[in-house]
Amino acid sequence: MDKDIVCEIKAGLLPAFNEAYSRYHKQIYQFVFKKTQSEYIATEVVQLCFIRLWEKKQSLNEHTALNIQLFGMARQVMIDQLRKESARLKYNTRSEQYPFTDNLMKMIESRDMLKHFEQEIDAMPAMRKMVFNLSRQNGLSYKEIAEMLGISPKTVESHIGKVLSHLKHYMYTILL
Repeated sequence: MDKDIVCEIKAGLLPAFNEAYSRYHKQIYQFVFKKTQSEYIATEVVQLCFIRLWEKKQSLNEHTALNIQLFGMARQVMIDQLRKESARLKYNTRSEQYPFTDNLMKMIESRDMLKHFEQEIDAMPAMRKMVFNLSRQNGLSYKEIAEMLGISPKTVESHIGKVLSHLKHYMYTILL
């Protein structure tokens, strides 16, 4: 059956193309959506995949199942679309005009939030900032930090508590 439909598509018969579309568009959509978690990209990939199928109909392989050829095209189109979205994010300052996957937007927002937190930490007194960085970035214990800086573990705990309290307050002001 697949060999027949491939031959008919190669011959330019539109009913065969329509049959392929109705048979595989939902599967391709689900495949892409599962990979990207983006309705926009999944819809775009399905459309571009079938456009590519029609444009490249002469290069279809009659001995390879149509679904294998379509999923190969879909995979390549998906990669192309993700690269385009990535380029838009990198080079376009008005990125809110373009839809991105939810995961990509969360990643951008978390990087932005980290940048704000780093700025807040940099603005803190030197000792507090040093204690916090030794704890969080270097993974040192309160006792190790206390010995290194010649202060008590309770003082280390106090500094870290103040940093965390400040960051929590800062986060509330951003989110509200």
